[in-house]
Amino acid sequence: MSALLDGIRANDFVIVGRAGIDFFTDVGVRAEDAERLTVDLGGSAANIGAGICKLGGRAALVTSVSDDSVGSYCINRLQHYGVDTTHVNKVGGEHRNSLAFYESVLEGHRNVIYRNGAADFQMSVADVEAVDYAKYGALITAGTVFAAEPSRSATFRAFDLAKAAGLPIIFDVDYRPYSWPSPEVAADVLSRAAEASDMIVGNDEEFGFMAGDMDKGQAKARALSEAAAEIVIYKMGEKGAVTYAGGKEIATGIYPVTAVKPNGAGDAFMAGLMTGLADGRDLKTAILRGSACASITVSQPGCAPAMPTPDLLDDFLTTHPGPTTP
Repeated sequence: MSALLDGIRANDFVIVGRAGIDFFTDVGVRAEDAERLTVDLGGSAANIGAGICKLGGRAALVTSVSDDSVGSYCINRLQHYGVDTTHVNKVGGEHRNSLAFYESVLEGHRNVIYRNGAADFQMSVADVEAVDYAKYGALITAGTVFAAEPSRSATFRAFDLAKAAGLPIIFDVDYRPYSWPSPEVAADVLSRAAEASDMIVGNDEEFGFMAGDMDKGQAKARALSEAAAEIVIYKMGEKGAVTYAGGKEIATGIYPVTAVKPNGAGDAFMAGLMTGLADGRDLKTAILRGSACASITVSQPGCAPAMPTPDLLDDFLTTHPGPTTP
């Protein structure tokens, strides 16, 4: 068993990233027509943690939240989903948690994200140095955490500390242009993070962005699998995914559903993939479980609340006709 899979099979993850607050409409309701909104946990790292815990794994989040009612709400919801908040620190001043307002509508879907003065970017080197990485099996992070300082330097420091403790690094590229000072900075920093990782998960646009050419994204993913990461997953939306591992290519499809929004698919995929591997499933089966989790999540409003439980996932896999041919 590789060190990467050995770490994942501990099913106990330390996740470095953000927690936010989501407001979303009822199914089929446009933002301008909404008379009520549902509120719940958001933020890619928090969603991944919630998804892992709902599927029976363990997860601890390392981040900063605002020292106000919204930050308190995020901590409470993390705990509601079972995520360890020991290393979620509050920051004062004018820093605020990220906020997303989106429609439970697929066609013409709109998602407005407020990230000015984001509290999670205030995560410091001291914050990550306070973590006992030896307690966990693997470290997961998503690319947004690298978009600003001090969280950028703090996360690279967390990489070093995790590696020293024997933990593999799992990196979801998660490129969000609005968070970065420039595309050039993003391409450089995300490439550095990818080169330091043992597993990389991203979509065709994200790998294309790192390659500097959208037509070269798949070649970039393949090259990273040959030079750095043990496993690289290249997602292509409705076309499925190609996974590069051990010199082989694994093509997988998706589970078609009636989606109500696109949000949360990548986070659910990661949660399903990690817990699938932790349960001892082979790589292809775990990838397909991740795809099933993504399909379940986009078929319901919200992100963290839409992540499946084991019973829901098993029922879905039993009753669904099966994945598309990749």
